[in-house]
Amino acid sequence: MKKIIAFSGSNSKKSINKQLVIYASGLQQEAEVSVLDLNDYPLPIYGVDEEIENGIPENAVKFLNEIKEADGIMLSLAEHNGNFTTAFKNIVDWMSRIEQKVWHNKPMLLLSTSPGGRGGASSMAIAKNGFPHMGANVITDFSLPKFYDNFKDGRVVNEEFNQEIKEAVTTFQKAV
Repeated sequence: MKKIIAFSGSNSKKSINKQLVIYASGLQQEAEVSVLDLNDYPLPIYGVDEEIENGIPENAVKFLNEIKEADGIMLSLAEHNGNFTTAFKNIVDWMSRIEQKVWHNKPMLLLSTSPGGRGGASSMAIAKNGFPHMGANVITDFSLPKFYDNFKDGRVVNEEFNQEIKEAVTTFQKAV
């Protein structure tokens, strides 16, 4: 059985992006899905001096190993001030010190959401532009605008958006 890892690029305990990736991962069929939480992989803030003095933290190695062992990645990108969250950028920075191609050409479904009407479009654009340089194989993506209007009780309630996310998951699933 294929192994999928799903996670949010946020360390918020109430992350709307985590809620979205959990929903999307539940649509996955014929695969074992592990939902990861960045809070389970605490890391110091990346810096060259930190790396020289203390080496690569074990949690960066563990997270990278989760990626390596997976057959596919579902990632929902949170957005802070038009960019990735610090927690997400930090874990990617640490992993890239181990291996530059952190995504290992694994099929990837990129998701994003936000309370606003753009649905995390800025962080999504950054990922779609930059991730391929880090070994990403982005199969498809989906952004959910106005999270609090379109997501309730653990699911996408807007039928048009719900159909779109189901199609994205199906496209991703076929590539895994």
